[in-house]
Amino acid sequence: MFLEASQSIEAFQVLLPLALILVLSKLLSIGCRKIGLPQVVGMLLTGILLGLITLIPNEPIFNSNAMAGINFIAEIGVILIMFSAGIETDLKQIKATGIAAIVITILGVVVPMLLGFLVAGILPGGFGSDCILRNLFYGVILTATSVSVTVATLKELGKLNSKIGTAIVSAAILDDILGVIVLSIVVSLNQALTSASNHVAIDILIVFGKTLGFFVFAIGLGILLRILFKKLSKKYGHHRRLPIFGIAIAFFFSYAAEEWFGIADITGAFFAGLMLSGGKDADYIERRTDIASYILFTPVFFAKVGLTSLSSFNEIDSTFILFGFLFILAGIAGKLLGCAVGAKATKNTWKDSYRCGLGMMCRAEVCLICANKGISAGIISASIQPFILCLILITSFVTPVLLKRSYKNEVPQEISHDIVTLEAAPEIENNEAPLS
Repeated sequence: MFLEASQSIEAFQVLLPLALILVLSKLLSIGCRKIGLPQVVGMLLTGILLGLITLIPNEPIFNSNAMAGINFIAEIGVILIMFSAGIETDLKQIKATGIAAIVITILGVVVPMLLGFLVAGILPGGFGSDCILRNLFYGVILTATSVSVTVATLKELGKLNSKIGTAIVSAAILDDILGVIVLSIVVSLNQALTSASNHVAIDILIVFGKTLGFFVFAIGLGILLRILFKKLSKKYGHHRRLPIFGIAIAFFFSYAAEEWFGIADITGAFFAGLMLSGGKDADYIERRTDIASYILFTPVFFAKVGLTSLSSFNEIDSTFILFGFLFILAGIAGKLLGCAVGAKATKNTWKDSYRCGLGMMCRAEVCLICANKGISAGIISASIQPFILCLILITSFVTPVLLKRSYKNEVPQEISHDIVTLEAAPEIENNEAPLS
């Protein structure tokens, strides 16, 4: 009886925080959408505002029981977000753009990762052997791209299907795939290096073997699942059992990745989605998953990030503040320069190359998820979260403004107005999910 009463009290204590998160997230998301910002920003602001409550001594709302419940729900949210990101990946678009997307992606990953790695050398330990993975992980965080703002802006300008518009979207897709792979390798290497084993070299070889094994497992099983879902789509097209099975597969892949292969569970979720992408009912599964996630799990994840970011301010010293500001600059400059050079190398004009750099500069959910995974694995400090929030807010505001300015003399006002009316408005009206 006592155990049951204790568990019911814990469940009860998380309900008020959840109510506050959901209501405030919705209101702020609507506000952000109206001014042209990603709804993710509204959810992050929710966490920051609610975090002010935690500054009150002995406040009863966000106690340890409530935060334990919030953290659990947020973990499910991460899995669903990454599954959706995988299933909405259009591999055919990458094939259509060819070498341009590959070059832009490689430079758009390598340059910010290198800058992040170098900037992290400011932190205690510098470039010592025991800090290499830590520094590298800070670089990995900067590889993530979110082009939802860029896509909306290019659509408004009527340039989404232009040569550079297509290259940006394709490079962003490849960027996510490559970033998730690098993330998994770094997390696995950290586990090998922090183990008590005396055979580090052998452990590292095992890590790469397990990583390769996971991809063989994911692709092999994924092919079978694609065949199965193709048959299910024929018999039960647009039936809710399809997204239910899809989410179950995402959970299974996540479990298998972490438990059997020792790599990040989000990698499993992403590849589960990737294996189901391009199918007849892939869009239907993705939409239903987004609805289920957006009702509860996604707002809680982003609010949790905002909550923990505010509390981590107390742990920041002067050295980390300097690193944080340079980290933001590295995040902006790395994508802008890397992707612009990549676009120019594939015979785009200087102006289009600049636009490509701008379009790839935005950060959002994947960036946060990577950081969250590094923090939970003990690789990096939680003090980085406020600076990642600043990076997201800055790039979300700056990217659409500078992109529009770059097209100022190329898009007549009346055409731009028609595009907004006919194309952008219906999507904004009907698509309330935070991820596009």
